[in-house]
Amino acid sequence: MTKSIVLYTDEDMSALVATLLKSRGLNVTTAPEQSTLGQTDRQQLEFATALNRCLLTHNRVDFERLHLQYIELEIQHSGIVIIPQKNAYEIAQRVAILITSLTPNAIFNQLLYA
Repeated sequence: MTKSIVLYTDEDMSALVATLLKSRGLNVTTAPEQSTLGQTDRQQLEFATALNRCLLTHNRVDFERLHLQYIELEIQHSGIVIIPQKNAYEIAQRVAILITSLTPNAIFNQLLYA
């Protein structure tokens, strides 16, 4: 695992959020950058996990359900951060505060809210 948390944003997240997070020095990649647009939520989480990246999303309902399914099936993921849809600058600020205060081990297999 890396020493800092790296992020993968699903297709619901604004490209501006990723740009703002990158400008803060965070390692972020996006669904469009990875050519994963149109994949299911499960596929998005599997992809993020394969890259050892924490998934950042607005999609609370589906990813809460997936997280619970992963727990029941004893499948692990690299973390999920759910944040409500707000101004991109506010999202970037809240996510940056959360991410820089945690380690990859602390977020591994966890569902967090920013």
